[in-house]
Amino acid sequence: MTASPFGLQQQCVLVTGGTRGIGRAIALQFARAGAQVVANYARNDEAAQALQAAAAAERLALEVLRADLTLPKGLEAVQQRMAACGDALPAIVHCAATGVHKPFAELTARHLDFTLALNTRAFFELVRTLLPVLRPGSAVVAVSSAGAQRAVPAYTTVGTSKGALEALARHLAVELAPQGIRVNILSPGSVLTDAWDAFPDKEQRLADALRRSPRGRLVAPEEVALAAQFLCSPASAALVGHTLVVDGGTRILE
Repeated sequence: MTASPFGLQQQCVLVTGGTRGIGRAIALQFARAGAQVVANYARNDEAAQALQAAAAAERLALEVLRADLTLPKGLEAVQQRMAACGDALPAIVHCAATGVHKPFAELTARHLDFTLALNTRAFFELVRTLLPVLRPGSAVVAVSSAGAQRAVPAYTTVGTSKGALEALARHLAVELAPQGIRVNILSPGSVLTDAWDAFPDKEQRLADALRRSPRGRLVAPEEVALAAQFLCSPASAALVGHTLVVDGGTRILE
């Protein structure tokens, strides 16, 4: 039987921010597709335990790893775990993100540095740290957002960090392509996760997102996860430095 070009068997995948929201959906989908998944997180033990229990119930090869990627010891922990993957082909999906949602006049340089540290700098450090274990066929995916390309209210720090993340990913794509390592960007649309709770006008933003959607609904985390699987699978072998938008057509109307 011919192996599916979308399969992830014999692949060891690190999903940062992998225990909540989009990252959780990606971690589960990859494990269901045959990957050995390491779902990284920084603080929320309850969410990590819930994911571990869900994976155990399905007998999935998924484990959680608590490690703060903004700290050297966190990067070291991830490096040690991924080095233990053996012959499994490694892949990275960087979902971990944070941000301060305030008008520009209320922001400080510390807010910007805090956001860039995880959303952008951690991705830089992660790829640099894991480069020795990446090899021809490995895939790297940076999860971005619409805020990287357009202005969104109270999204200055996150939008800036995501724009920098996309630029970094494109540069890495060019430099790593000769080694057979593919770097791409995944840009989801409005997905209903607890990340929306950071906005005081959450309900209005969700209503606006629904109004702009040709399908009349938000993108599901599982739909984003399938797109991430595609970018890490042999089916996307010709995609290098590409930004895959998964928004149900919303940006067509913006």
